[in-house]
Amino acid sequence: MKNYMYHTTGTCSKRISFDLDGEVVHNVKFLDGGCPGNLQAVPRLVEGLTIDEIVEKIGGIQCGVRGTSCADQLTQALRKAQKEQQDK
Repeated sequence: MKNYMYHTTGTCSKRISFDLDGEVVHNVKFLDGGCPGNLQAVPRLVEGLTIDEIVEKIGGIQCGVRGTSCADQLTQALRKAQKEQQDK
């Protein structure tokens, strides 16, 4: 299992930490700001799901007029980590 740290853009939360076991996501943590309720709910909802399952469920969700959200930023972080794994 490998840990990743992603610096977000356009959201109140500034960083996301998560572990990948192959394509399976564990231990998601939103760090440095954000809406506490959402940032507790999202990690619980995605625990143990694959990257593709998470992207399908929460990719593209927007928070107001920001064009993204903490959930959407998680999907972008997961896709980036997935690409890094494939490039190795």
